[in-house]
Amino acid sequence: MPYLPFSPELIIVLVVILIILIFLISRIKIVPQAQVYVIERLGTYSGTWATGIHFLVPFLDRIAKKVSLKEFVVDFKPQPVITKDNVTMQIDTVVFYQVTDAKLYTYGVERPMSAIENLTATTLRNIIGDLELDHTLTSRDFINSKITTILDESTDRWGIKVNRVELKNIIPPAEIQDAMEKQMKAERERRESILRAEGEKRSSILVAEGQKESQILRAEAEKQATILQAEAVKEQKIREAQGEAEAIEMVQKALADSIVLLNEANPNQQVLALKSLEAFAKAADGKATKIIIPSDLQGFAGLAASAKELFSDDAVKKS
Repeated sequence: MPYLPFSPELIIVLVVILIILIFLISRIKIVPQAQVYVIERLGTYSGTWATGIHFLVPFLDRIAKKVSLKEFVVDFKPQPVITKDNVTMQIDTVVFYQVTDAKLYTYGVERPMSAIENLTATTLRNIIGDLELDHTLTSRDFINSKITTILDESTDRWGIKVNRVELKNIIPPAEIQDAMEKQMKAERERRESILRAEGEKRSSILVAEGQKESQILRAEAEKQATILQAEAVKEQKIREAQGEAEAIEMVQKALADSIVLLNEANPNQQVLALKSLEAFAKAADGKATKIIIPSDLQGFAGLAASAKELFSDDAVKKS
């Protein structure tokens, strides 16, 4: 018989110990995030385990329910409802809820989802029954708020909090849908006509304003042109007047200079008489219609003769 390092009894004991260890380890439970475990001991509620590690007493404790604390979104099928004016329509709802008390959720109601669906349908029928069709179609926010409040109060005893209820679709009867579509089409056409008329009116106003602005600009341009022309004429006349004044001033200055030079030359009586004669000759050649002859015309004649002799003598001397 071969030698064994361990006796059969020892091996059996080790195996039993290993099985017991495995069994005890299997009773260690880890609750994940956003979940709680409802525990029963000998069939009676014992406690609620939160997130972490826990030990389940063998043969005494069991996990009655694993409850998620996340928010749930449930889309319920369309429900037939009747409005105050006896119109039957189909409305489907979406409910947003979450569990706030795991114990009440576990023991408060059987099949919580079915209970919430039936409660939602009943509440919806009660609310729509007090509203007429038109009011129902235009009061989604009111209906959502009211049904949320009622469901939240009713589900408190089940450990459930209803955060929000939304009406997903409101489906009236086919004939009413046709009438609504015709009405909407007529409304769109009416609004289109109004917008077209307003556009044409605005276009006419813009055209008129453009013409008015053009006329104003044209008048302003003509006014500016007239002003500039008048200023140009004025400037021309001023320059002509300045030129004439400067010419007169130059003539007067030249005359004054000639008188000064004549005085400085100390002319005799014959030269003065000759200058007077030249002035008389110029007056005679002018455009005057009357000439006043001085009384000493003979003196002028004699002076002229003397001047002639003087010029003759000069000519003889030069020759």
